[in-house]
Amino acid sequence: MMFIQTESTPNPATMKFLPGTEVMPTGTVNFVTVEEAVKSPLAQSLFVIEGVVGVFLGLDFITVTKANDSAWDTIKPRILGGIMEHFQSGRPVVDAFDTDGPSGEAEGEEDEV
Repeated sequence: MMFIQTESTPNPATMKFLPGTEVMPTGTVNFVTVEEAVKSPLAQSLFVIEGVVGVFLGLDFITVTKANDSAWDTIKPRILGGIMEHFQSGRPVVDAFDTDGPSGEAEGEEDEV
């Protein structure tokens, strides 16, 4: 049984979920639309939940942003269920993508000198 801790953040529309396991091996990735989340089975499963408008993945946490008209009391149990279901499924958090991908790093071709 997985126990997921939650923490509030300075932004009342955002909550941090700590699944007690590694989420991202390196870096972070931020999704603000379901289209952006196409490379993340975890983010996609969270965007399916009505009221979820943002998903940020870090080393050991998932931060979810809700729509202003959604209540945490309503969507938090669904988010917890979605996170638990994802980690139990064995699917990757993010499908393999190049390091210039949607991680907030500079996008484009930059060769090291």
